[in-house]
Amino acid sequence: MTKKSSRSAFTLIEVMVAVMIISVVIMALIRMYSNNTFLFSSYKKQSQANQYLSLLIGNKDYGFENKETYLYNLAQEFDMDKQLRRELKNQKVKVIYQELQTIDLSEDENASGTNIVLELGNSVLNFGESSAAMLRLRVQ
Repeated sequence: MTKKSSRSAFTLIEVMVAVMIISVVIMALIRMYSNNTFLFSSYKKQSQANQYLSLLIGNKDYGFENKETYLYNLAQEFDMDKQLRRELKNQKVKVIYQELQTIDLSEDENASGTNIVLELGNSVLNFGESSAAMLRLRVQ
């Protein structure tokens, strides 16, 4: 009589190895999900900061001085719906301007007769946790 070795079930070690592989895969998927969530939320904040910065670009009264104001004041020249205007009334921003360089063209001997002064500066729009910056050129 010969004995047949038939195997109809998994051993305990095989089950433990399978559980470990599945748990590693699940942990990797959870980590990828959390990283993507963080990236999308930070992208959303930066996108919103850039949209608010466009209000500063289109406004001639703000951006060349240090000032605290509401976004509503920056958006007065734009045509937008009432709901958005109400939201902007509640959001306070700080505009920080730093002059980087001034170029006086009247001192240039090649540009005789011109009294133009160029001012290059950096405007930062700071609100809450986010901020956005841009370079500005002013001709005087």
